[in-house]
Amino acid sequence: MQGEVTIRAAVAQDDVLPVITTAFADEGEKVANLWSELEQSDALRASLVAEQDGQIAGHVGLSHAWLDARRELVDVWLLSPLSVVPDLQRRGIGTRLLASAVDEAEAGEAPLLFLEGDPGYYGARGFERASEHNLAAPSSRTPEPAFQVVRFAGCEDWMTGQVVYRDVWWRHDCAGLRDPMLAEIEEMLG
Repeated sequence: MQGEVTIRAAVAQDDVLPVITTAFADEGEKVANLWSELEQSDALRASLVAEQDGQIAGHVGLSHAWLDARRELVDVWLLSPLSVVPDLQRRGIGTRLLASAVDEAEAGEAPLLFLEGDPGYYGARGFERASEHNLAAPSSRTPEPAFQVVRFAGCEDWMTGQVVYRDVWWRHDCAGLRDPMLAEIEEMLG
């Protein structure tokens, strides 16, 4: 029987890159490289790990982005990547990491927390389609249902517009999806 899972802030000794690499399979190296750069940048807002039996079982990262609202740029948070070791998936670890990340963003006074992901998974865990609140993805390659948001107390009615990712997302080509994956996802969602 496996021990209890603890969610905590990541420390320098936590090697989360193998977790990210295995969780994202074919895209794992690209996402791990993105995280390595984000983790060393001023965009980092939080890094949380799920620990079980002294091993890192999962990880979630939070970073800075902007909302290009008509009135002014708004500092917002971005949740990505969310990773769980493949052998430990479907045991609630991702759900716990996600809930802790939402709490972290709220405690950090973010007005909005965005992500790109499966609307079925994230929607069941409190995220809403961003488009329902006049919030647009930074790339047209992000399927509309996949761009999601949690709005916090600091969110005001005028905070609408397009999200702007930091440069690192574009350097690693990690905003939206490229074909043929984009076409496959759009067909499934259509």
